[in-house]
Amino acid sequence: MINYNGNLTDNTNLTLEQNRGFLYGDAVFETLKVIDGKILFAEDHYFRLMASMRIIRMEIPMYFTMEYMEEQVKALTENLEISASARARVTFFRKPGGLYLPTTNDAEFIITAEAIAEPLYSLNEDTYEVDLFKDFYVTKQLLSTLKTTNKMVQITGSIFAYENGLNNCLLINDDKNVIEALQGNIFMLKGNKLVTPPITDGCLNGIMRKQILSIARKTEGIEVSEESISPFDLQKADEIFITNVIKGIQPITKYRKKEYGNALASELIKKLNVLIRLG
Repeated sequence: MINYNGNLTDNTNLTLEQNRGFLYGDAVFETLKVIDGKILFAEDHYFRLMASMRIIRMEIPMYFTMEYMEEQVKALTENLEISASARARVTFFRKPGGLYLPTTNDAEFIITAEAIAEPLYSLNEDTYEVDLFKDFYVTKQLLSTLKTTNKMVQITGSIFAYENGLNNCLLINDDKNVIEALQGNIFMLKGNKLVTPPITDGCLNGIMRKQILSIARKTEGIEVSEESISPFDLQKADEIFITNVIKGIQPITKYRKKEYGNALASELIKKLNVLIRLG
């Protein structure tokens, strides 16, 4: 069961060979976490989706308000009986027509959803090893900060990680700075200074990144900075962790020969769960 343009259906009957999301990666999406029928950080997700559509010149349907998005996600998760704890994805794609130049900027959307085991965030203390993915770079440009369906760097990086027995890989930009992981933003703690790359380095404009920055800035004894991270900086760090909306915070335990702690990550997860409960 999916939600296609506001209708719950088993099949969209879309013609794949005409779908611009399939043919050209002409689509943007949001991955949402739903707890007790409520989308976490719904406003942030909605405005990022709207901004992404504007940037790529995709027409936003007049009816697609934040309240409408919430209603449509809720309708689907309730129908699937997974509204207590779910992962949902809203994907907008331009309607068929044209080659690189579309014949219309009008768009359609699909919402899909699946159950996830744990509604609140928890600390995963298992070994989590990463390395750099250097086969391809992420360019320092606005498009790199959007969630589009053009994810070949992340796909080939995921295959590289699997083939090398890694849990994840860290991506670098054309300045050879570390900007993010395959599935989320990266934070590095050195002493009492918590650093994450700036959006201008080409990293995803992450929703969980925004939450963690806000929480960390209110945490006593922690200095927060958005600045470039070189691969050499990783060797000097006390903690490194990855953030995304589904998992929250994932501590990295090992990068090459360097091993890391997770004290701050543990503290931030607790504060994140308090924020969710109060929200």
